[in-house]
Amino acid sequence: MRKPVLSPRNDFVFKRLFGDARDTSLLTDFLKSALDLPPEDYQEVRIVDPRLSGEMPEDKEGILDVKVKTPSGKLIDIEIQIVEHPQMRERLLFYLARMVTDQIGKGRDYREIKRSISILITDYVQIPENQSYHNRYRLYDRQTGSEFTDLLEVNTLELPKLPEQEDGTALWNWLGFLKARKEEDMMRLAEKNPLLGKAVSRLVALSEDEQTRLLAESREKLQRDIAAREYAATERGREEGREEGREEAQLVIARRLLGLGLSIDEIVKATELSPDAIRTLH
Repeated sequence: MRKPVLSPRNDFVFKRLFGDARDTSLLTDFLKSALDLPPEDYQEVRIVDPRLSGEMPEDKEGILDVKVKTPSGKLIDIEIQIVEHPQMRERLLFYLARMVTDQIGKGRDYREIKRSISILITDYVQIPENQSYHNRYRLYDRQTGSEFTDLLEVNTLELPKLPEQEDGTALWNWLGFLKARKEEDMMRLAEKNPLLGKAVSRLVALSEDEQTRLLAESREKLQRDIAAREYAATERGREEGREEGREEAQLVIARRLLGLGLSIDEIVKATELSPDAIRTLH
């Protein structure tokens, strides 16, 4: 009996599909649908980090991305996330900045810096400010609209925002494939593009491999565990911040009560601060 197809949203499966250094046809077609680059940049894209974590699904940062270099030297990083992480925008900016700084060694010419592009695909809403499923961000002046540089670019692709009705773009078809829960839905999309058909066939083959299934399940569990830990740490930080804020407010009240001539014992009862904390206000 044939096994159900794995989810292409699983980052381990996604990298197996699009990060194959021996055949970049799927990756190239996807990039064409998502980015606005000169035609020559799609002629021979190269996987910069072809490792596929074939035996161990763990990554020290919980990230399995696809790193790409175009013939003109542009760098592209593609990441897919199924669970929301706090500070995702800050993390994206950090990795994008690192893509730039890694290009320049000591004493090298800044003119050698090539364009760095980040593509984040999410199975949750990352940009609640609008309803567009594809947002492209660069450095520009909000008042005049003039662009400072195109050397930094962030693309967000949000699957929950994908409209039910196709919009006639190749990107909608690719994201529809990633969003699909059933093989028959993938097959309908495959009729529109031979490379989508190739992606479905490759996904079916991966789904029949027992080791791939186990590693994909491990990756999904790892991603959820990492997200849970990050959220717990964030909530602890917020709670600590709230506690500090409450104590600061109580100290302000205590200082005013001291000025009114109340005793330390009376202020302890009113603020629940320790006597030592109140004595430091004298």
